[in-house]
Amino acid sequence: MKIVVLTVGTDGDVVPYAGLGARLAAQGHDVAIATHVSSEQVVRNAGLEFRRLPIDMKEELAPRHGRSGMKIYRMWSIYREHWDELCDASLEACADADLVAVSALGLHGVHIAEALDTPSIGLFLQPLDPTGDFAPPIVTTTSFGRRGNRYAGRAFNGLGQAPVYRKMNQLRGRLGLPRTNPDRWYRGLNKRGWPILYGYSPTIVPKPADWPHFRRPVGYWWAPPLAADWRPPAEVVDFLDDGDKPVFVGFGSMPAVDGQRLAETVAKALRRAGRRGVIQGGWSNLQVKGDDMLTIGPTPHDWLFPRMAAVVHHGGAGTTAAGLRAGVPTVTVPFASDQPFWANRLIKLGVSPGSVGVKRVDAEILAALVSEAVTDPGYSARARLLAGQVRQEDGSAAVLAEMERIAELGRVG
Repeated sequence: MKIVVLTVGTDGDVVPYAGLGARLAAQGHDVAIATHVSSEQVVRNAGLEFRRLPIDMKEELAPRHGRSGMKIYRMWSIYREHWDELCDASLEACADADLVAVSALGLHGVHIAEALDTPSIGLFLQPLDPTGDFAPPIVTTTSFGRRGNRYAGRAFNGLGQAPVYRKMNQLRGRLGLPRTNPDRWYRGLNKRGWPILYGYSPTIVPKPADWPHFRRPVGYWWAPPLAADWRPPAEVVDFLDDGDKPVFVGFGSMPAVDGQRLAETVAKALRRAGRRGVIQGGWSNLQVKGDDMLTIGPTPHDWLFPRMAAVVHHGGAGTTAAGLRAGVPTVTVPFASDQPFWANRLIKLGVSPGSVGVKRVDAEILAALVSEAVTDPGYSARARLLAGQVRQEDGSAAVLAEMERIAELGRVG
């Protein structure tokens, strides 16, 4: 089966799909991932076919005029600005697909799949279906009560499409499809039982009772396995061997407004907490010097995180998963989007002492959180327990089974 995955966003929105794609390919399927050139290497390193979508996310999300580019409205603005070329590239990418899989920001692919009479499926990293259990995670961590949460979830889904509403119907017209509106379209997907599988653990966020059976979490899609000839950088191995377990700090593809200031805050916090640090530069270009600090480039989290005393990160869905799998305590510094939701979830699960937003982070607050994470044995014990549970789940197998079921039934989306 030729499977094309459309995913829009940063590296964090690509790595889980690369891992999933590698697993599907190992089962004999032909997998291509259509995404941005900034994530091309992630796809190719997984041994998968890369199909290019427009937009340089690293450039588009870079801070401007001293203000962060990591805002919901900025992402939707990018989506709207590049809609036509994004849809053209996606149509070309999906032309030979037997099944189209889309991320949350790849929903234009569902219209394309409908026009091509090709089955489609949603593969999301955050719980986006309306529920009474919690408000839309992309928007807030505040609960509005069960009725309010459900209403907010439905409103978010509709308003989320509002910036491209007219463009959506222009696309549908070009594809020979009837006009629609976001509410009607979502209702139609639900009536047809269009499936969305969520790539996170039901142990971490259980399936809400008010979700239909075709919308459910299935377990994490882990990053692709390391190549047989992969070896860790010698300087990293030497640093790890030269003292107590360090604390990892990295914010992945989150671009800080002032990366140097953030790096200095991180170094001061770790030294105040009396911990060595492994600092990953990432899109914030964190750079820290000193015998007690090591700045590194891209390094597989599944190898690195188990060797840490704790991990400090932005709370992205994929990095959160890697920390849980490693069984180490976490401190989060959320930037935007769903990151506060995952940060709160880690706190409730007892594997994190707390979080502090990137705008409010300072050395004193971060040092206190790191110290608590590494000195209170309860966090490590609970982290190890959860790690054992999430490792037993096989999210990729669930996706494979659902895809094969859809292929047998024919068009669903």
